[in-house]
Parts: sequence; C-alpha cells; structure tokens
Amino acid sequence: MAGSDPRAALDGIVVLDLSRILAGPTCTQLLGDLGATVWKIENPKTGGDDTRQWGPPYAPGADGSDSDLSAYFMSANRNKRSVAADLSDPDDRAMLEALAARADIVIENFKPGGLIPFRLDHQTLCARHPGLIYCSISGFGQTGPNRDKPGYDLMAQGYGGIMSLTGAPDGPPMKVGVGIADVMCGMYATIGILAALRHRDATGEGQHIDLSLVDSQMAWTINEGVNYLTSGELPVRRGNAHPNIVPYDVFATRDGHVIVAVGNDAQFRRFCDFLNRADLAADPRFATNPGRLTHRDALLPEIAAALRFWTTDAIITGLEARKVPVGPVNTLDRALGSDQARARDAVVEMPGPAGPLRLLGNPLKLSATPVRYERPPPHFGADTEALKAFLSAKKAPE
Repeated sequence: MAGSDPRAALDGIVVLDLSRILAGPTCTQLLGDLGATVWKIENPKTGGDDTRQWGPPYAPGADGSDSDLSAYFMSANRNKRSVAADLSDPDDRAMLEALAARADIVIENFKPGGLIPFRLDHQTLCARHPGLIYCSISGFGQTGPNRDKPGYDLMAQGYGGIMSLTGAPDGPPMKVGVGIADVMCGMYATIGILAALRHRDATGEGQHIDLSLVDSQMAWTINEGVNYLTSGELPVRRGNAHPNIVPYDVFATRDGHVIVAVGNDAQFRRFCDFLNRADLAADPRFATNPGRLTHRDALLPEIAAALRFWTTDAIITGLEARKVPVGPVNTLDRALGSDQARARDAVVEMPGPAGPLRLLGNPLKLSATPVRYERPPPHFGADTEALKAFLSAKKAPE
C-alpha cells in the first residue's frame, strides 16, 4: 500500500460529489483511491447518504453503539470528505457554487433536471466553467421516453435484460447477488471521466457525460447480447452453465461443489482422462465444442455422475495436474481469507472510531502511481468546516 507515497495519478484533481447510494459513490471512491480530493455533499435533512441507514451491520462508535458508518456506506465511501449542505439553503448553495468553480469534476445522480432549481445543473455550471467535467448518472439517461423514471439497481437489472439470463432454468428471473448494475455504471463513469480529463488537458475543453444504469447494464450483456443480435434467438437461463462452452459449469462432488471450465477440445480430452471416461472423448458427438453444445443434454449428466464420486480437493488436484481449468466455490470467509487474497491486498485496514475498519481493497496495481488508502469512510458532515477553510484559503477563479 502507498499511504505515504506522495505520488498519485490524480493528485490535484478536485471532485464535487453530489451523488449517493452506489453508482456515483463507486466512481468517486475510485477517483479518491487514485489521489483526487473528493468533497462528498450530504443532505442534513436526511442524515446524509441514504446508505448510512442501510444496516446492520455498522462499525461501532467510540462508545460501543452503532455509528453512522454502515457496512454498505463504507463499501463505497473511503478517501472522501463529508460536507453537510442543504441545496435549498442559499448559503450552502453559494458554498457549493464556489466549490464548483474550484472543481475539475462534478458528479451527480439526481433525476434529470433535478438540479436546475439550484443552479448546479450541467448547463449552468459548464457554461460558467468551460473546463469543467460534469458527469450525470440516472436510471435511464437524460433523454428518451423513460428519462423521468426513477432508477434503482434492481429495476435496471430487470429492464436491461440481465435478470432474464440469471437463475436456474426452471426458476424465476434472478438478480445478481450484489448491485452490479450500479457498480458497473460507476466503472463506466470513471472511464468516461478519465477520458474527459485527458481531452480537457489537451484542449482546455470540459464536457458533459450522460450515463445511465440501464444503458451500461445493456452494454455488459456482452456475448449473450450479441448472441441474440446475431441469431435473433432469445437466450435462456442456464444457471451456472455457459451459452457457448460445454462443459463450463458447477458440479456436485462427494463433499461439496466444484467449477469445471473446459475451454477447448484438448482440455476436454484431458478432462475425460481424469474421469477415466475415454469413451466420452472418443464420441463424435462430444469431440468438438460445437458438438458438445448441440449435445449438452446428453453429455452433462455423464459428467455429473462421474464427478459425484470424487471429493472437491481430489478433483481440483487432478485437473490442475492436467492443466484443465478448475476451481472451488468459496464462501466469502474462504475467499477473503485465502493466501491469494492476502498476497493481493484484497482486504485493507483503515482506522475507525472504535478500532480498525476492514474494507475491500482496490484491485488496481499501478507501479508508478499506486492507489492510496488515506482517509477512512467519513462520518456525516465531518469535513464541512474543512471545505469552508479550503474555499477561503484562495479566491476561486472566475
């Protein structure tokens, strides 16, 4: 980790963060990890970001009671400064307008047009500050017939199609276990902002980034989306199976489950060798991946029956020796407690009100400008006075 390293990719970049919940905060946490100064604006009328109340669990306060740091809030809000500001208050709004004048980036996730009454919308701020990068995140985007509909991760997963692909073949549509539409939208927002920064640095010109949960979710249907566009055939739910590769699935073992991901025909032959089922490799129905796709209903029961006789560890050991992709289905304690997770700093510790906070680490490994873990998730309004000092220290540019 690089908490004391003065170098960071986004040193000197100032972010006015008007977002809440998960998509926007995911983006601004990434920017903060990369060294940007992120001022997170929270509404005092509601007690701050909605996710502060999305618990338990909560980090304990100094007195042992629950603090305002829910685990959900902490997952997307490190490396930020919390400012309590009411947009309807003229003095608070003037403070935010002054911050916008000093900022490189503004990010918000209000409903389209929701910031116009407060003069913090992209048309107003980008006209005043031509070099400003302004990112708007909403459920459906700033245009289109659904622009005014609210956007939540579950609705985005439903509208954008991913739920129709997720779940058991004979079960109901199923959302992904975490808010993946929000998270991926935050990732796309980060990419767009970094691209806009490069353009701004080259030309002096800022721009508006219009991003929606549904747009980004449709984009990451990836191969299944293009499968449909190419064939005209709707994909079906396959549980853990793959639409284009067989066998690529989770199988029951004598003592649990194992993942087998056979990526090519040579791997399939080695897999059959492990199973002592040379007949499967020799069967012309199964010799190639297109054939295995066509005859998956005949092949998979044979594989499942063979693997049930083996323990999970024996399967993993045997297939790894034969260079066939294989792996466990870890619970979070095993995943985050593994030697691999420790070696890669998958879990980091930051100071909390009653002891260390254990958080998920940033996966980026940058050799020259490593990510920083400098500021733990902030208590509500903890940095309001610091913002006022920041704004008074130097006159904002016109």
